[in-house]
Amino acid sequence: MRILLLAPAVACLLAARLPAQDTADLLRRITAMEERVKALETEVQTLRSQPAAASSPPTAAAPEQAIPARQMAQQAPAVQPVMGGAAPAAAKVFNPDISVIGDFLGAAGNSGNRNTPALEMHESEVGLQAIIDPYVRGDVFLTFGEQGVSLEEGYFTFTSLPGSLQLKVGKMRAAFGRVNAMHNHILPWTDRPLVTQNLVGGEDGIDDAGLSLSRIIPAPKDIFLEGTAQVFRGDSENVFQASRRRDLSTVEHLRAYRDLSESTNLDLGGSFARGRSAFGGGTNQLVGVDATLRWKPLRRAIYRSFVGRGEFVWAHTDVSPLYLPGFQYFGPSLDPGPPKNVRPFGYYVSGDYQLGRRWFLGGRFDRSQRGQCLETNPATTFAITKCGGGGPSGPLLTDTGGSLLLTYWPSEFSQIRGQLRHTRYGEGRTANEILFQFILSMGAHGAHPF
Repeated sequence: MRILLLAPAVACLLAARLPAQDTADLLRRITAMEERVKALETEVQTLRSQPAAASSPPTAAAPEQAIPARQMAQQAPAVQPVMGGAAPAAAKVFNPDISVIGDFLGAAGNSGNRNTPALEMHESEVGLQAIIDPYVRGDVFLTFGEQGVSLEEGYFTFTSLPGSLQLKVGKMRAAFGRVNAMHNHILPWTDRPLVTQNLVGGEDGIDDAGLSLSRIIPAPKDIFLEGTAQVFRGDSENVFQASRRRDLSTVEHLRAYRDLSESTNLDLGGSFARGRSAFGGGTNQLVGVDATLRWKPLRRAIYRSFVGRGEFVWAHTDVSPLYLPGFQYFGPSLDPGPPKNVRPFGYYVSGDYQLGRRWFLGGRFDRSQRGQCLETNPATTFAITKCGGGGPSGPLLTDTGGSLLLTYWPSEFSQIRGQLRHTRYGEGRTANEILFQFILSMGAHGAHPF
C-alpha cells in the first residue's frame, strides 16, 4: 500500500526533470502496476474468504459401476491392531513365555547302596512365565517325570512394594545355600552333592508353599547385599514334617556380592533353616555357608572362564529312637523315649574351567555325614544289621566321593555331559559309575538368578 501512496509523488519529481514523452511513458507503467497490485489484492481476499476444505468430494461412480459392499470388505486388507507400538510382539502380549526343557540321564557301573536306573527320562520341565502387570510377575514350573506330574515352583512376585521390598507368594525353592535353589538343568553336574542328598532333601530339597520377603540392603565399597526371610508350611521330604498348622519352617539367607576386578567377582552367602524334624519329635536346624568365585576375562569371554563353588552345611537334628540303630520295637504301646540330637556335617567343593567355546572340564569333591538309619534322597539301601536292632551304637556315618566331568554345548539350547563318579559310603560299600546326560531346551526360558 505504501507503494501506491508514493507513486504519484515519485511521478511528479521525475516529471520535472524528464522530457514530456518519457514522463507520459512512466505514468502509463505506474498505472499498469497499480492495477496489477489491486488485482492481486482482490485475488488474495477471495482465497481467504473460502473455507479450508474448498475442494468438493469426488463424484460417486455410476450405479452400474459400483462395487458391492460385501465384495469390498473381502478385498480390503485386514488392519492389524497396534498395541503400544510393539507390533511384532503384540500377537503374544496376553500369552506367557512358554518353555520346555528335557533332562535325559543314563548310568553304568556299580552304584553302591544308592541305586539309580540305567536309563531314564529324568525330568521334563515346562515353564510358564509372564509379567502380569507393572506390579506383579508370575512364574510356574511343572515337572513331568516317569512317575507323574508335579509342581516344582509356582509363585507370584510383587516387585513394587514400599521400602524396596520384594514379596513372593506360592510354592518355591527355599533360598538355602546355592544348590537347593537350582533347577536340575542348570546344575553343573548330573547329580547333586552328597551333602545335599544326606542333609537337605536331595533333588526336591526344601521346596514348599510359603512366603518370601527380600530386600537389597545398602552397603559400602560397591558391595551388593541382599537379605531374604521365608516362611513355609513345614513339609519338605526328609528335612521337615508338619503335623500341625503351627509346625511352620523358616529360612533366612544373607547374600553378599562384589566385583574384585573387571573379570572376577566373589559371591558369599549364609543360610539358616529351622522346622519340625522329619524323624520324630523335636526340631531340625540347618546352618549353611556358601561361596562362589567367577572369572571371565572380557577379551576372551566366549573361550575362557572359571567358576569355583563350595558349600558347607551343619545340621542339628532331633531323631526319635525309632530311627536309631539298635532300637528294639515291641509294639505301638511302647514309648520310644525322648529324641536324640544328631549333628552331622557335610560339604562339597567344585570347579569348572572352560577349555574352548563349547567345552568345559569340571571336578567335585564331596564329604558328608548322616544318621545311620535316616532317609536320604536318592534312597539308601540299608543293611539289616545296621538298622532295626543289633547294629553298632555310633549314630553317624561318613560318605566320601569325587567326580570328574566333561560338558559339551552344541548351542545355548542343548548340552551333553559325561561324569565319572567314585563314592565310598559309610557302610563300607564303594560305587564306581559312569553317568551321562542330555539336556535340550525349547522356547523362551527366562534367566535364572545369577
